[in-house]
Amino acid sequence: MPSRTDARVEEFAPAKINLFLHVGDRRADGYHPLESLVVFVDAGDRLAFERADALSLTLDGPFGEGLAGEGDNLVLRAARALAARAGVSNGAAIKLTKNLPVASGIGGGSADAAAALRGLARLWKLDIGPDAMMDVAALLGSDVPVCVASRSAFMEGRGEIVTALNGVPSVAMVLVNPGVAVPTPAVFRALNARSGLGMARPSSFGADARALADYLRKTKNDLEAPALAIAPVIGDVLTALQAQAGVVFARMSGSGATCFAIAENTTAARRAADALEAAHPAWWVKPATLLA
Repeated sequence: MPSRTDARVEEFAPAKINLFLHVGDRRADGYHPLESLVVFVDAGDRLAFERADALSLTLDGPFGEGLAGEGDNLVLRAARALAARAGVSNGAAIKLTKNLPVASGIGGGSADAAAALRGLARLWKLDIGPDAMMDVAALLGSDVPVCVASRSAFMEGRGEIVTALNGVPSVAMVLVNPGVAVPTPAVFRALNARSGLGMARPSSFGADARALADYLRKTKNDLEAPALAIAPVIGDVLTALQAQAGVVFARMSGSGATCFAIAENTTAARRAADALEAAHPAWWVKPATLLA
């Protein structure tokens, strides 16, 4: 495959939100089959890639320190996996600006890995098709495939089956993380109630926040209850979100601890975020908009 490179490439890694997450019975391979409506928002990490003889990664941003002790960051694993699949030995100097909390249920690491695949494919001018890219993504983690395109989708299997969706309204949201990391394996170990699979896919999610909220009330995040048992502060976040004027729906995303609220409009989302920041200065609070 061709390996001629550009000088510098930048990629945005948007936060992934599980609007609902249903879990099936554990499979023989140890994975739980999932069913989730996944969307992405305009808050996220940023990555920059430059030509270099070897692979390297530098970190900055408000949450960069949280990854400093990792021996093998997922971004570097993504780079090596892509190079192996493409049959190249190119290097790259990668800079990750970590704006999202670590281990927070909004796909930060997975989004970063997917952005690394996209960015390095551009930097190295790789002739790699979407199926091959998804194959590489599936090797890196269950949430990475849906983050490759970073667009609204149904996610199934253990995460590797991704069906792109149209018609999810671009609603205003508020994201809140209370500053606790909830390990995903521990949440799954504590899981004792499952919704199962087979949620009907509507032809339309409505035109606004209230219509989307009405649909989501028929669904669950099966991981919310076990995550609450591990980190009860998640309940405080949900209560605080639900108490804000203009909020029409609130739920935990992924395996936690980040929660999201859907607001009636951007003004309501901004006011809710301001109120939460004032009342809980230790929490990470971010108003956001769902990417169409």
